Amino acid sequence: MVSRCLVIGKTNVGKSLFVLHFARFLGMSHIKVTSLDPMGNRQVQAYAVDVAVRDLSGTVPHQTRRLQSVTLELPAGKGSKTFELVDTSGLMDGIHADIEVRRAMAQTLAHVREARAILHMVDASKAAERGAVGAIGEVDYQVAQFAQMRGGYCILANKMDLPTAAEGLEIIRREFAGHLIIPISALYGHGFKEVKRFVWSWV
Repeated sequence: MVSRCLVIGKTNVGKSLFVLHFARFLGMSHIKVTSLDPMGNRQVQAYAVDVAVRDLSGTVPHQTRRLQSVTLELPAGKGSKTFELVDTSGLMDGIHADIEVRRAMAQTLAHVREARAILHMVDASKAAERGAVGAIGEVDYQVAQFAQMRGGYCILANKMDLPTAAEGLEIIRREFAGHLIIPISALYGHGFKEVKRFVWSWV
């Protein structure tokens, strides 16, 4: 069975963009995206990576309302590993009015236990304004507490290309001292080599 690496985090933190740009970082120009909605319906669609970025990522909250996964080859030295990188619906505090969004978040939480590795994405630029817990959100913070106890857990401090992100990164490091934190830019691919090393060690 192919190992799963789950990407979780709040809405608009950059999860979908990261998944697609990481696929390109690993040498993929075309991908097959497998979508699994909360009702169990599965669909597979082929994309050029650039088209997938246009169609599957954006600034609209809760644009991703189902698990969306791509199967990737992770090369290292003379070997390689196949794994599934899974984009998820964004988490939020409280009860969303849209039942479809609620089901999508429940689907995300249900798959946290099953994942071999978890990449927990945080907006470092917002951490400078709100603090680490404020930037993550209460439900997201609780997931982090659970995930970090089971191993295979890493925090990705995203949007390091923005001016306030350096300050936010220091706040995140203080709040989550003792845990692996990788500063990245999902937009520009910064930090992807470090993410690759982490994923290799767990999938």
